[in-house]
Amino acid sequence: MADEELEALRQQRLAELQAKHGDPSGDPSQQEAKQREAEIRNTILAQVLDQAARARLSNLALVKPDKAKAAENYLIQMAGFGQLAGKVSEQGLIEILEKVSQQTEKKTTVKFNRRKVLDSDEEDDY
Repeated sequence: MADEELEALRQQRLAELQAKHGDPSGDPSQQEAKQREAEIRNTILAQVLDQAARARLSNLALVKPDKAKAAENYLIQMAGFGQLAGKVSEQGLIEILEKVSQQTEKKTTVKFNRRKVLDSDEEDDY
């Protein structure tokens, strides 16, 4: 009896934690839709990229997933419009990554706020 109550409490707590953290594993239809979308993306990228470019893109996805996702979206969009003649080589992917990084580049500026200090007449500058 105590084991059943304990298991029920565990299941309830697990459901609360999943709802709190937005865990999508609770809805199988959403999970299947995401899985199908990932498969479609992978098949399109496999058709568009050669082996070396796929390796570079997967390495980039480990380090900078947002940049890799932007490059994937760009490649899928170009393939959808028929702008890609053949498979994209590694050098072509590098050029695409440079375009993507220029579009998403954050401009940083440094502003120096110099404070004016009153000079004393007693101190002579040598």
